[in-house]
Amino acid sequence: MTDNTLHPREIGRVNWLGMRVLIGKEIGRFLKVYAQTIVAPVMTTMLYYIVFTFALGGSQKTIGDVPYIDFLAPGLVMMSMAQNAFANTSSSIVISKIQGNIVDVLMPPLSAFELTAGYVIGGIARGLAVGAVSITCIALVAHLPISNGFYLVYHALMGSMMMALIGVLGGLWAEKFDQMAAVQNFIVMPATFLSGTFYTADRLPEGWRFLCHLNPFFYMIDGFRYGFIGVSDGTLHIGLVVMLIVNAVLLLAAYGLIAKGYKLKS
Repeated sequence: MTDNTLHPREIGRVNWLGMRVLIGKEIGRFLKVYAQTIVAPVMTTMLYYIVFTFALGGSQKTIGDVPYIDFLAPGLVMMSMAQNAFANTSSSIVISKIQGNIVDVLMPPLSAFELTAGYVIGGIARGLAVGAVSITCIALVAHLPISNGFYLVYHALMGSMMMALIGVLGGLWAEKFDQMAAVQNFIVMPATFLSGTFYTADRLPEGWRFLCHLNPFFYMIDGFRYGFIGVSDGTLHIGLVVMLIVNAVLLLAAYGLIAKGYKLKS
């Protein structure tokens, strides 16, 4: 005889099924509007590249022995990846809170770690998707050799993770869209623009160079750029450690706030 009795699902220590569904939801959310979430950021990156290359005479400049346009391209790609990883997690949480459907995420048997991982992996996926398309487009007009694959992949992943975690923290804190815009405009945007995206830190005055090296965004972009052109402004192994420590701290902070239900359950 066939046993038609319904049995409860045993989840185990990790709800892998639930976490996969949440990750799929986060990835599917930005893929459904790919023109806004992928195509538009790539267009912005290409416009920055064209303006600096042609309008400002970047094609004739060099940074050391590296043509400025080759120096610029990786920084623009990393900046776009970072901003979109942040946007994915922050917008997902804020929209769910405003629309009142955050309960659909909180009710399933997902732990705080599984919720954090689901949001962050979705943000990383969007950052990497934007980065892959941006690299493909820029490679059509620029020379982008891969000098060190390890640094390229490490900083792409860790940079996207850092920004996705900042997006989680910002999304938890924000209660409306203008608060989220404030985080984007007054924290994320200045930090990425002042981290060596468009220039080398060696040309800064000593005081500003010191401040630049305190910015974790600097190591994110510097390490990613080294992966392409083999040139860096900072100390590479310090950059590896900084990204690891910053992500660990941000992960613990995001996990702790989600575990407490900070601005989620009230």
